Amino acid sequence: MPMPHFLTIGAPKAGTTALHAALSRHPGLFLSAVKEPKFFLGDGPPPAGGGPGDAQTYREHIWRRADYEALFEAAPPGTPAGESTPFYLYDLAAQRRIRAAIPAARLIVVLRDPVERAHSNWTHLWSAGLEPIGDVVRACEQEERRIAAGWAPFWHYLALGRYGEQLRHLFTLFPRDQVLLFRYRDLVDRPVDTLDRICRFLGVEPGVLTEVPRENVTAHPEPTRGHRLLSRALRAGSAVGRFLPARAGAALTDPLERRLQHRARPRRPLTWRQRERLVGHFADDVALLRRVTGEDFGDWLLPRERSGGLVGVRPDGQRQARNGRPQP
Repeated sequence: MPMPHFLTIGAPKAGTTALHAALSRHPGLFLSAVKEPKFFLGDGPPPAGGGPGDAQTYREHIWRRADYEALFEAAPPGTPAGESTPFYLYDLAAQRRIRAAIPAARLIVVLRDPVERAHSNWTHLWSAGLEPIGDVVRACEQEERRIAAGWAPFWHYLALGRYGEQLRHLFTLFPRDQVLLFRYRDLVDRPVDTLDRICRFLGVEPGVLTEVPRENVTAHPEPTRGHRLLSRALRAGSAVGRFLPARAGAALTDPLERRLQHRARPRRPLTWRQRERLVGHFADDVALLRRVTGEDFGDWLLPRERSGGLVGVRPDGQRQARNGRPQP
């Protein structure tokens, strides 16, 4: 029966959508038309409730095995087939389901600075009008309450970035030579080399893919009165939409989301004060990640620098470099 040979399993907001699009251009690979089927996230139908918009998202789950297998039926014989559901790394039960169903699967893991990942995640939901809290730090403070209330994993801004815990469990199920691990920055800064590395891992010809397309780029609408009103209307539409057929629910919310995104600015960087408030949540896990992988990710606990420009900004307005010295 058709099942995938490889999976991109994490992490959310770490370039997995763009990677799926890039790999789908390789003639020696077959990628599912549905990028994120989420099949291994459950043993049956997904939940019905959760946070704002979750009910509509759950409707997108491909949870019947026959429907999941149908995603790969068109793969030519001998062609490695794959899909990309970035929540599989986070969901330890999903890891076990993958091990039971396809123990020889090759797994691709993309790790992003967990503070930047959390911020991008929050911005995604804020820009969609679903996140009611207009500050990432305050939104993260609600995470435990939201988890207890059954909000879907995409709301778990901090927990999704605790990669040490997730990989420690994964390596009890799969040998390390079946897992390809690399950083999000590798995909952004060295796309050709990184794509070649992935192709060799999957056993197909390198040198074929030359770029990673821009996909799923998050905008950042201004927190205006109009944004607040549209967001409230969208969340109300999402609440009503859970009782309607999928198309009818989308008809309520899609126009509102397009209005929210219209002329929105690109995602704004974190301030240093925001980063400082969040980075402590990951210190112990970054240490665990080093023990699990043998690689040093300590730079994630420092101010962020890239190509001479800073993502983190000090409260006094000076730019802060990775070595800790203020920059002009």
